[in-house]
Amino acid sequence: MNRLGAVVLRLWGVRLRGRGLENLPTTGPVVLASNHTGFLDFVLVGWAARERGRLVRFMSKASVFELPLVGRAMRAMGHVPVERWTGASAYRRARRLVADGEAVGVFPEATISRSFRVKALKPGAAGLALHGARVTGAPVPLVPCVVWGGHRLLTVDGRRTLRRGVVVDVVVGEPLLPVEGETVAALTARLRAALEALLDDAVAHYPQEPSSDADRWWVHADRGGTAPDVATGAALDAAALERIGAPPS
Repeated sequence: MNRLGAVVLRLWGVRLRGRGLENLPTTGPVVLASNHTGFLDFVLVGWAARERGRLVRFMSKASVFELPLVGRAMRAMGHVPVERWTGASAYRRARRLVADGEAVGVFPEATISRSFRVKALKPGAAGLALHGARVTGAPVPLVPCVVWGGHRLLTVDGRRTLRRGVVVDVVVGEPLLPVEGETVAALTARLRAALEALLDDAVAHYPQEPSSDADRWWVHADRGGTAPDVATGAALDAAALERIGAPPS
């Protein structure tokens, strides 16, 4: 599925660029934690991992697995379906994958960020790395990764483009190694700081600008765009969750 997705993106004319890929270990257990701005993020992160010879088992919302062809492919590749409100069994499976030396992909924001900034993170990614270290007896790298430009292709609220030549950058940061006695909260805080720094860098080095005023939706406001600020984006995210019946947080 990821390989097919990458082929489709190239036929679409998407210009995929990777940076910092050497930070992803080529062997052994690893937790790959990415920001989440669009529906194609797992394909884009998967492409970067394949450049390092790694196949990533992504934790993905269960509804994706209900799609007739996509769901069959996702199961065949060993991805992990996550029920939105009851993900304990998926988390246990992901822990086993890490313990077995696999690369597990996590979107710790849980849902797409409408501000295209890094939202508050769920603790699952850090928890996987810490549990993996306890089970294997060696530090399990928690590798931060950001995608920028992928949201231009397809994201929430009907935002999409068929324009050819869109640049999508995937930037992989230095692995975060859990230290002795570190808590899940502390490692999660380190992860968020790393993701924010990587995203700032990716945005600063992005080579394309909006083609018109109507095309400024994907750019942050402090760079002349019309994307929601963090507070407005959080309110839009909360409203979207309420519409689908999210339980109170």
